[in-house]
Amino acid sequence: MSNTPRNDAAEVRAVVAEISPAATGVVSVRLEPAVGDKMPSWEPGAHVDLVLGPDLERQYSLCGDPADLRSWRIGVLREPESRGGSSHVHDNLVVGDEVRCRGPRNNFSLDDADDYVFIAGGIGITPILPMIGACEAAGKPWRLVYGGRAEDSMAFRSELAAYGDRVTIWPQDTRGLLDLDGLLGTPAPGTEIYCCGPGALLDAVEERCANWPDGALHLERFRPKEGALDGENSAFEVVLDYSDISIMVAPDQTVAEAIEAAGVHIPTSCREGTCGTCETVVLEGEPDHRDSYLTPQEKESNEVMMPCCSRSCSARLVLDL
Repeated sequence: MSNTPRNDAAEVRAVVAEISPAATGVVSVRLEPAVGDKMPSWEPGAHVDLVLGPDLERQYSLCGDPADLRSWRIGVLREPESRGGSSHVHDNLVVGDEVRCRGPRNNFSLDDADDYVFIAGGIGITPILPMIGACEAAGKPWRLVYGGRAEDSMAFRSELAAYGDRVTIWPQDTRGLLDLDGLLGTPAPGTEIYCCGPGALLDAVEERCANWPDGALHLERFRPKEGALDGENSAFEVVLDYSDISIMVAPDQTVAEAIEAAGVHIPTSCREGTCGTCETVVLEGEPDHRDSYLTPQEKESNEVMMPCCSRSCSARLVLDL
C-alpha cells in the first residue's frame, strides 16, 4: 500500500458555450475551454464536478463524444427536490458564464466484454450514451432499454433513434415498469450489464442479477441506497499514518469533517458516499461502511473506505492519509 498522499483531479476553467433543451425538465450544456483550445481527455463513464458557487459542487456525467476535445457536454435534470445544483443550472447559468470543473474522474468505466446490456432510467442515460458510441466504434454487440416517466421527459431520444431496434424506449406512463425479469432472468456468460438511474431501478436490477457471474453488473448511483447512511454514531479515533496525526471523530462529525478540522486536506465531492472521490486506504481497523459506491466484496475486504460518510466499527482506524 502506498504512503503517497492522494491528489485532487485537475481543475479546469470552462465557458458555457450552449444551453439547449434535451427533454422536458432536462437541459444539455456544452462547455468549452476558457484557456487553450482543448478540454482534458476522458473515457465513457466519466463524470466531472461542476463548482457552481461556494459550497455548491455537483457531479455530472459527460455524455458527448470522447474524441471531440473541443468541448464537453453534460445533461442536467431539474430535480424536484434540488439541493441547489440543478436549479442553479436551469435558472441561473447562461451562455458565456465561466465555471470551474474538477476532473474528469471515471468510476463507471466500460470493460471489455463479448456483449453489453445497457439499462438507463431518466437522466441515467447520460453516461450510457458514450458507452454506446464506444461499442459501435469497436463493433461490439449491445442493446439498450431506456425507461422514463413519460416519453417527453426522456433526453437525447433523437440521437438514440439512429440505432434502430437495438434501443427500446420504455415510457412508464404507457408501458409500465421495465420488464427486468425478461431482460435479466437468464444469465448470459460474457455479457456485461451497465445500469444508471434512480435508486429503485438500480436496486431492482441488482436483485435480478444476483445469479449472474461476479463482476457482470456495473452500477452508478446518483443518490445513496435507502438506509445506507443510517446507523448509530459514536466517537472513535482516527490515525492519519502519512501525516502522523491522531484525531477523535465526534458522534456528530464525519471522518472527513474531523480530518479537515485537523488541517489535513482530503478530496471530497458528493459527501454522501456515491461518487468515490474520497476513497481512502485503510491500514488498520474495521470501517463501518455506509457508502453506496463500493461492491460488497470491496466492503468485506476493508481495504478502503469513504471517509465522507462511513464510520468505524473498531475504536481506532488507521488511514493512509
